[in-house]
Amino acid sequence: MTLLGRGGVGREAKAPLVVHGPKGRRRVVSVRLAGAPDAAPDAPDLVILAVKMYDLGPALETASRWPDATLATVQNGIGAEDRAAAVRTSPLIALSLTTALEPTADGVARRRAGGLGIAPVRGDTAALRHELADAFADGGLPTAACPDAAAMKWSKLLANLVANASSALLDLDAGAVWSDPAGFDLERRQLLEALAVMRAQGLHVVSLPGGQVGALLLGLRLPATLARPVMAVAIGRARGGKPPSLRLRLRGGGTGPTEAPWLNGAVAAAGARLAVPTPVNAALAALVEEVARDPAAGDRWRGDPAALHASAVNWNPAP
Repeated sequence: MTLLGRGGVGREAKAPLVVHGPKGRRRVVSVRLAGAPDAAPDAPDLVILAVKMYDLGPALETASRWPDATLATVQNGIGAEDRAAAVRTSPLIALSLTTALEPTADGVARRRAGGLGIAPVRGDTAALRHELADAFADGGLPTAACPDAAAMKWSKLLANLVANASSALLDLDAGAVWSDPAGFDLERRQLLEALAVMRAQGLHVVSLPGGQVGALLLGLRLPATLARPVMAVAIGRARGGKPPSLRLRLRGGGTGPTEAPWLNGAVAAAGARLAVPTPVNAALAALVEEVARDPAAGDRWRGDPAALHASAVNWNPAP
């Protein structure tokens, strides 16, 4: 296996990759690190695009060097598979990762247990999917075969929405968002909208290793006074101590695009197409983009779930 880095990796690095996981530290000697596409194998069987959605375009361009290789998309959010299918004719596989990862100086850290969902998108990929599942399982990452890629990706989206945009806009940890009555109601509204969009597409929620989507849906059906304290603790633990991606971008001093268009924005876009109301998701997507452009704009919600709730519920798009 060759890991192709986009920067900071030499043309050919031979040091073992170190995985810091919930069960300890492990050196991986079977992975070769490369810093340029021409240092990768000439004809790989599989190319996995492990980049953020906003970097998918350049990654697909790089992958065009291997037009016949099966391509696997592992992006959070909705739309990666359609973008890949539009520019390639090779077989496609969709992946959904449910563990929290962070880069380290010597490799990568898994902040919580989780797993991987694998689903076919296009072409005859059964043998390769089975081989890939076995390889990840051998590496300590439980896998689940999902027959419907769209259902899998939308199910993973539910987990990605949880305390992501709200945590970023409020600059609060996930548990603090869910323990607040206004924060809880805002979270519940966005998730129920996403579920309505799924139902309109004929998609059913699927279970993913470590995804805890079933428990999330159960919590949404309970009275708020019962669900809020329990879910606040559970969701805080599920993050594994890692801030949500949008909070890292808005409140961590980052620059460049956000993933909001493919998260809350994807729910709003699908809702508009299917005539399903998604006002809270549309508002959260727009507010995240506003703060990304002007960080000072987020000061009016920092630490104040009631203020954010009022802005999102009463939000109206500019004409």
